[in-house]
Amino acid sequence: MLERASTPKKREKLASETNIPLETIEEYVKLSDLARIAGLKGTRSRLYYDAGVDSLEKIAKWEPKDLRNHFIKFSTSTNYKGAKPPTPKKCQNHVKIVKQLPKILEI
Repeated sequence: MLERASTPKKREKLASETNIPLETIEEYVKLSDLARIAGLKGTRSRLYYDAGVDSLEKIAKWEPKDLRNHFIKFSTSTNYKGAKPPTPKKCQNHVKIVKQLPKILEI
């Protein structure tokens, strides 16, 4: 997914070839990119995406404590039924990992 849809132009081409809406492809490619973070799979990736922290670049800008507080506020204010907010240690690890991952997705 990431290889076939790594740039906006590739995503447009994939949408045209598959008749899948571009917005759906963009969502799935962002979720796929988030899943590259060790320990961030499935429902936790969805939490990040739904809370607006939908790219590695966005995660890298957060202080881990503030990131966790963002998820707590999001979960509480929306009555989010998915994954629970990550622990402080997991937020710290996610931010650290993101800063080490190579960029492969052009937003």
